[in-house]
Amino acid sequence: MDKELIEKIKKESINLLILLVIAIVIFKIVFFKEIFLVIIRTVLAFFWMFIIPGFALMYYWHEKLSFLERFAIGAALSGAVIGLSSYYFGLLGLNIKYHGILLPSLSLIVGVIIIWKKGIKNPD
Repeated sequence: MDKELIEKIKKESINLLILLVIAIVIFKIVFFKEIFLVIIRTVLAFFWMFIIPGFALMYYWHEKLSFLERFAIGAALSGAVIGLSSYYFGLLGLNIKYHGILLPSLSLIVGVIIIWKKGIKNPD
């Protein structure tokens, strides 16, 4: 991968961390009676299940879509992909206790493979 792509990934990782902190603050305001660790765990679980895998899957279109567009579309896409794949993995007999780890990890791996293959096809 070229240096420009790596710098863009670093910049967008920082943007995702900023959004994570904003989400934690918003959740703490809304659920003010909850313990702070419960808030952090809830927001991290939401980001792990929906935001990060969807953002990785949408990274293929990083040149055409802005950060916020990929963030919003990626969250919806991740919800759909993880929901459908969870249903079908359940039909195949995979216990639901593994879905929270396995499905986001698979989505991230697919996103990384897409980014890697696109980098190989377009080395300029």
